[in-house]
Amino acid sequence: MHVGQAHELKPEDIDFETMNLQVGTRLQFITHRRIKPVQHFSCLIGYLKDEYIILKIPMENGAPIALAEGERLTIRVFSGIKVCSFACTVERIFMRPLFYVHVSFPRSVQGTSLRTAMRVKVDLPARIGGEGHDGQQDCTIVNLSVSGALIESKSRLPQDEEALMLAFALKAPPDNQEVRVATKTAIRNVNVVQAGDGEVYTYGLQFTALDPVHYTLLQNMTYEALLADRQKIV
Repeated sequence: MHVGQAHELKPEDIDFETMNLQVGTRLQFITHRRIKPVQHFSCLIGYLKDEYIILKIPMENGAPIALAEGERLTIRVFSGIKVCSFACTVERIFMRPLFYVHVSFPRSVQGTSLRTAMRVKVDLPARIGGEGHDGQQDCTIVNLSVSGALIESKSRLPQDEEALMLAFALKAPPDNQEVRVATKTAIRNVNVVQAGDGEVYTYGLQFTALDPVHYTLLQNMTYEALLADRQKIV
């Protein structure tokens, strides 16, 4: 696990309502059949308070995962403020054509607060330069958050530009459709590192005019990384 103290506080017991569960909320569905827990993604269909929760059965390679009544699960979800998790058991399985499952209502829920905008390790090709197309150059985004990015470039960026445009593409759920993102940025720090074939410039960029739709997309990406692969959290 690679999430520092700058990002999280200790887990605490919270009320079910604090999770702010809405129909369609994306959540992590963890099974414990093997020595190492297996993580899937699912979504909330609905719940009856103090009785049961209804979840979509996760799909794997085009087929629903195998579940058994009485099986133990862990569910993790992001509330908008906290990463929340609870234990439950499978109560009833509904297969074709709907593929959903009733699980037990949680007796307790743990929540972990997030302190700052999390950065996620990525390796994304991008273009950066002035607001016109002149002088645009290739770069690589190495980490990304809702507030900015760290990029690497083999050549120095123009020093006389107050605002630089950064353009890159992200995959949007649920069907991984490519979304083009272009936003104004301001340079906050610069470093030069020695690489095998010469110098590489690294730039810390702050987004100054990020589209709200792209903000939500980046937010979902960082929370999904937190739920699914904490090694990606910087």
